[in-house]
Amino acid sequence: MAEYHDDLRLAHVLADAADAATMDRFQALDLKVETKPDMTPVSEADKAAEELIRGQLKRARPRDAILGEEYGVEGTGPRRWVIDPIDGTKNYVRGVPVWATLIALMEAGETGFQPVVGVVSAPALGRRWWAAKGLGAYTGRSLASATRIGVSKVGRLEDASFAYSSLTGWEERGRLDGFLDLSRAVWRTRAYGDFWPYMMVAEGSVDLCAEPELSLWDMAATAIVVQEAGGTFTGLDGRHGPHSGNAVASNGLLHGELLSYLGG
Repeated sequence: MAEYHDDLRLAHVLADAADAATMDRFQALDLKVETKPDMTPVSEADKAAEELIRGQLKRARPRDAILGEEYGVEGTGPRRWVIDPIDGTKNYVRGVPVWATLIALMEAGETGFQPVVGVVSAPALGRRWWAAKGLGAYTGRSLASATRIGVSKVGRLEDASFAYSSLTGWEERGRLDGFLDLSRAVWRTRAYGDFWPYMMVAEGSVDLCAEPELSLWDMAATAIVVQEAGGTFTGLDGRHGPHSGNAVASNGLLHGELLSYLGG
């Protein structure tokens, strides 16, 4: 696992650089925002952060491939860095502090590419989470100032806290009835959105979360953190890992029940 220590340190360096760039433009009155073909916003900060990370990766890991939300895939090989420069751009452009840079390293294996390192850095919240395969999941200011995290032990759905992003996505995909039934079955629901619910699952403050439509760069880093914290991360189809185009994360104890409401 020694190579993951080095990759994890590099991911923190990349996150530090991205944090400085994104915070410099957060709540800037002259922030430039465009609309992408999929009708989602992208800011100059998204592009600058990804360019910064890509530049550092090309110098530090020239043989590794890179996949990013804003500039696509570059390179080939058994190792691929996956970047979401700002997860939560809609929050970012409105001055809401719930957004993060997601950085993951994926390696090819028998089941395809799987995340082995992940860093989720939310500088406006003053929070960072990270994990590496076989090394556990942590939160803190840095590698030298960290606390190991783990999922909750809640074993009954009626005692569980469920987090999501919005209702409309579930309605658009014909899954609103199951979503509402689940909401009625659990103890509490909250729409925190984006990366944050997955980190809450990983540190045990939320027990369940799900989103009906996501891209790989939305999930690669969060998946490894949840898994290394002892949780379960699948798609709505039950497939493990961040490859289903959607996500379901839990403390593991409630995953089957969660999928019974939302999966299929």
